[in-house]
Amino acid sequence: MAGPAREGAALRARFQFPPEFIGFQGHFPQKKILPGVCQIQLVLSMLEKETLKQIALKEVVLAKYFSPVFPDEEIVCVIGDIGNGAGEHVLKAAISKGAAKVAELKLKVVLAGGKKA
Repeated sequence: MAGPAREGAALRARFQFPPEFIGFQGHFPQKKILPGVCQIQLVLSMLEKETLKQIALKEVVLAKYFSPVFPDEEIVCVIGDIGNGAGEHVLKAAISKGAAKVAELKLKVVLAGGKKA
């Protein structure tokens, strides 16, 4: 992960997964594709790194996948306003590679009050 960095109320980070990344093992050995669950997890990882708080996924409200992600491709994730403090939040995240849309996610998460261990 390169970032995350704040852009106003949004958060942005870049990712690149090598061919040996464990997430590729379950999706098509002949043509590796980054699973959707890994894309959801990268949103949570960005949020944990930025807030230094533990994040719990409560619900996947929306997950639309448009384009596959292959090994060594750089993707960019932008999370909309993440709010401040503890409590439940609904996030909107957009993942892209170049000009292509990869995914749109809407996730309900809980930000714990304490610092991440």
